[in-house]
Amino acid sequence: MHPIKNPVLLETDLPGIELHARGKVRDVYRVGEQLLIVATDRISAFDYILPTGIPDKGKVLTQLSIFWFEFLRDLTPTHFLTARVDEYPAALQPFREQLEGRSMLVKRAKMVDIECVARGYLAGSGWKEYKVQGTVCGIPLPAGLRESDKLPEPIFTPSTKAQSGHDENISFAQTASLVGEDLAGKLRDLTLAIYSRAAGYAESRGIVIADTKLEFGFVDGTLVLGDEVLTPDSSRFWPADTYAPGGAQFSFDKQFVRDYLESIRWNKRPPAPPLPEEVAVKTSEKYRQAYRSLTGHQL
Repeated sequence: MHPIKNPVLLETDLPGIELHARGKVRDVYRVGEQLLIVATDRISAFDYILPTGIPDKGKVLTQLSIFWFEFLRDLTPTHFLTARVDEYPAALQPFREQLEGRSMLVKRAKMVDIECVARGYLAGSGWKEYKVQGTVCGIPLPAGLRESDKLPEPIFTPSTKAQSGHDENISFAQTASLVGEDLAGKLRDLTLAIYSRAAGYAESRGIVIADTKLEFGFVDGTLVLGDEVLTPDSSRFWPADTYAPGGAQFSFDKQFVRDYLESIRWNKRPPAPPLPEEVAVKTSEKYRQAYRSLTGHQL
């Protein structure tokens, strides 16, 4: 396996531009009434950011989100404005090298404090709950389902946004109590419509979307789709040709990273260990492969 030559960007440095927020992966800047979102090559595992970046990861997250914003535009408005650096404000032009391919200018939205999750398959925290209670987020499911089984129909399983640690799954009734019945219903219907449209398309491209997390906000009173959309970081992507229910599936995301960290028996406390180059390169290739499969284009 040959190393990927592209430089890794772990943190942006844009002197004179106001830093609005720095997340596990993204650096967000305030530019007038708009926001600049830059996806770095940082990767987190077990809630810690690792010191080793994944080549091209930020570009995959950005370009795939842009692809889906366009794909879904007849279903929902979005916060996306442009990803062409030439169209960015003059103050951003000196930073082209950091921004090209991994950034987008978006409308500033008042985000809804709910993670909107659609699940079409039984995996992750849903599988753990089902094994104990026969439900996912309080939704009763048929008895006898196996791990990774396709559900009879996709379900809406919202969660609260955690500032640190894991998000907490909540019921639809809890969601309605937090944001109101009307908005909760809109979030559910839109999340399931987006998931169904995307999952059907992805299946035709050889990828199973087991579940996905979406975020919505308001721009001038209009509900819009925001943040990242249907990427390997926000979704569980499984290769359709190896899908076999009855256990965990291989996925297009951090699997090589998680497997490595488990193999060295890291205690999941800081400091997080660096990754060998081979693990970083393999993980990068999985992200790039997801992009190629879904869009039909090279990154």
